[in-house]
Amino acid sequence: MLLTCNVSSIGQLLRGNKQRPAQLKLLDVPAYVKDELGLHGLSISTDLLVGSTPDRLNAFRERADKAGCACLLLIESEPQPLGDPDDEKGFAAIDRGKRVLQAASLLGCNSAAIRVEAADDDESMERVVDRIREILPVADKLDIYLALRPHEGLTADPERLTDTIKKIGGFRVATLPDLQVAAGQDDPAAYLRRITPYASAVLAQTFEFAEVQAPEIDDDKPASLDDLAEALVAAEAPEHTTYALEPLIAAIASVGFDGTIAIDYRGEGDPTLGVLQSRDALDAALEAVSG
Repeated sequence: MLLTCNVSSIGQLLRGNKQRPAQLKLLDVPAYVKDELGLHGLSISTDLLVGSTPDRLNAFRERADKAGCACLLLIESEPQPLGDPDDEKGFAAIDRGKRVLQAASLLGCNSAAIRVEAADDDESMERVVDRIREILPVADKLDIYLALRPHEGLTADPERLTDTIKKIGGFRVATLPDLQVAAGQDDPAAYLRRITPYASAVLAQTFEFAEVQAPEIDDDKPASLDDLAEALVAAEAPEHTTYALEPLIAAIASVGFDGTIAIDYRGEGDPTLGVLQSRDALDAALEAVSG
C-alpha cells in the first residue's frame, strides 16, 4: 500500500492566520510533501482550489510530476444533493459531479470522491442511481473513478452503500472508505471488509498521538549523531490514541486492498509533525499486518 498526503492536513500552512502568514504556496505543495513529509503522492480537496483556472490546475499537475509526487485523488468538499426530490438541485449536483471529474483529470488524478446527500429510503436511492449514471459517462471518457465517500443518510450503512453501487453498475463507480468513520461503527473491521473491495483509495483521518518519549542515551559517554540516530530508529512508532490503526489496516488488507492510503491529519498543533507521526504510525501498522 502507498501512503499519500491529503493536502488539507497541512492546510493551515497554505491559509495562514492572524498570528502567522501563509508559509506555503499551493504550487509548492508537491515538493513539500515529497521532500519534507517523505510521501510520494497526494490528494487535494476542492475547497483549496476555489477560483483555480484550467491553466492553474495544469500547472499544479506539472509541479507534482516534476516533484515525483503525483496528485491521485480529488475530494469534493461539499456533499451533493443527488437524492433530493427537487430536480433543480439534482441537476446541479449532476453538473457539479461532472465538473469535479474534469478538474480531477486536469490534475492528473485517477479518482475523484464525492459525498452523496440523500435520505435512506428506496425513492432517494433510485434518484441517486439515476443521477450518478448521468455522471459516469464523463468518468468513462476521462478514465477516472468516481468514489462515493460515506456520508450520513443513504451511504452511512455499508449494505446500503454497496447496494447503491451495484444498482448503478459500471466499472467506474467506487468507494472511499475512511478509517475514522469505520472506527465509529459497532464492528469497524466488518464495516471495512464490506466496502473496501469497491475502494479506489482509503482515507485515514488521524487526530491525536501519545506524547513521544525522548530516546534514551547513555549518560556515561557523550552522545554522537550516530547515537541519536540509532536511538531514534529503536524508538517505538507514534501511538495514535483516537482509535487503533492496526486492526483497521488488517481489515482492509484482509480483502486484498493494495492501493493508496491518504493521510488526512485533523489534530491540533504542528501539521507537519502530525502528518509525520501519522505516516510512521501507519507504516508500523502496515509492517505489523504484513509480518
